[in-house]
Amino acid sequence: MRIFPKKRIIFKVLIPVLMVACVFEQLVAPVSAAAYEPPYQTLKIGLYFGTTALPSANLQNVEGFGGGFEFGYFDSSRNFVPINVDTSENRITMLMDRNMTWYTGDGTSAGEYREGTNGDVVIGCFHIQLNTGYDSFAEAKSEASKYKNAFVRYQSGKFIALIGQYTSRDAANTAIESMELKGASINAGTSNTITISRTGTNTILFEFDMGQTPLGVMPKPKNNVKSETWFKGFRYTGGFQYARFEGMFITVINFVAIEDYIKGILPNEMGASWPLEALKAQACCARSYALSTLNRHNANGFDLCVTEHCQVYRGRNSTNERTDQAVEETVGKYITYDGNLCQTFYASSNGGASESVENVWNDPEPYLRGVVDPYEADIAPSISNYKWTIRYTQSQITERLRERGYNCSTIVSIVISKFTPTGNVLSITMTDSKGKKWGFSKRSELITALGVPTQRFSMGSASAQSGSIFVNNPTQKILPGPVFYAVGANGTPVEISEDNMSAITASGDVIVVEGEKETDTGDATGMENGVFTISGTGRGHLVGMSQWGAYSMALNYNKTYIEIIKFYFTGVDVG
Repeated sequence: MRIFPKKRIIFKVLIPVLMVACVFEQLVAPVSAAAYEPPYQTLKIGLYFGTTALPSANLQNVEGFGGGFEFGYFDSSRNFVPINVDTSENRITMLMDRNMTWYTGDGTSAGEYREGTNGDVVIGCFHIQLNTGYDSFAEAKSEASKYKNAFVRYQSGKFIALIGQYTSRDAANTAIESMELKGASINAGTSNTITISRTGTNTILFEFDMGQTPLGVMPKPKNNVKSETWFKGFRYTGGFQYARFEGMFITVINFVAIEDYIKGILPNEMGASWPLEALKAQACCARSYALSTLNRHNANGFDLCVTEHCQVYRGRNSTNERTDQAVEETVGKYITYDGNLCQTFYASSNGGASESVENVWNDPEPYLRGVVDPYEADIAPSISNYKWTIRYTQSQITERLRERGYNCSTIVSIVISKFTPTGNVLSITMTDSKGKKWGFSKRSELITALGVPTQRFSMGSASAQSGSIFVNNPTQKILPGPVFYAVGANGTPVEISEDNMSAITASGDVIVVEGEKETDTGDATGMENGVFTISGTGRGHLVGMSQWGAYSMALNYNKTYIEIIKFYFTGVDVG
């Protein structure tokens, strides 16, 4: 059963060198431009924010990779500005200036402070303030040392001494009277205040409030080794920012050098055992993608998050010598087109052909063109779930659409209504029992309708690549139809007419191609044995670089990382 007629043209002549006449597109590469210079050398990576923002956040020096912490803030150029306050404590917690109680971890998670007063270790948010502001921490610390349980607060450019931590204003007033502190007042913090404690205790080390300027914490190096810090089970380099946006829970941001950030991404995208050139291609893609999407989380106060929404970043947890080597050998290398930074998408595998971006999402880009990819086929058995099949009964697919808001009758047919030049599915048409047609196109709609992992699939027993050109014999396929294409420069397909096609022989003679056509109309419902059967290859959005394709290019064809990048991204420069 086939949805579309299958047309096959078999060349009758055997020729040593074959080209389809007048169809190879000559692509002119743009003039090489100066290397891209990022606006910053430090990225702001959101670790916890929004619905994941925290009431408290613990930090701990990795043993041998830090010796305490320094406090300050980050300026508009992302430089850490110290306020000459530090601590030798290697375990500290940043928390809201509210009544907070310590809860010990249950063995599966670390302890944390939560709002409340019911516990053995409680930090109160009402403090006695000695109303003298000092220009230096040392002066305020000297004043605070005269009292028990006193500490220093940095507020609007001044250092002030605070005494105690009480859970109510009345308790603080009672303490003022008992201590006969004339002129003292009560400080209960603001919606921006961050309290720093010795983790797991009710000892306050310092408080910080610069209004809309968040607290910055920088690990202090030890023995001239780059600092690393534990936070929520992950090891991070760089510094940290703590912000209470709109007076709510704490947003935690890692300020990390670009290359350290890429080192934290690479082992989560490719295994350390992968070919070095593939790892280097991935490093360049990850670096370029990060810098091309810096504005993605501006509203949250940082550049990028740590999930697949941006790129999976886990600090130093999974890094190793080989992935670090790939980053170090490509330091500062970005992918550009005509001098502009490229948004270098990548995905696991494309199933045999990548796709032009406008056929997946929206706006076209000259460097995001679909290319026929012969490399994945060599290692297809090694790719998990490379081939996949989805089946629906009529009632199942009908219910799926209804659950997604489509008021359809029973679906009786599903046909692929349009392919892309590289043989991927651009759109499908469903027809219900009342004859109403429902169209779905591009990635998001096809996922909604069918739940497919890629746009490279077929319906029933009909191939998504039906209608093909063959060279010399039916096993040497050039490129899928049903419209015919030739492969131009960089693997870019060029549409041609199947009528009056010619070939050029080795001697330069032009020969009209004689062919024969086969037609098999098959079952036009998209069913196989009464079930809608969808069969495909690949995993991901198909735009840009195939990670498994890069693996094969490096391992089986000795391609360099630059050759890999230029195959998947049309007309780009790397530098």
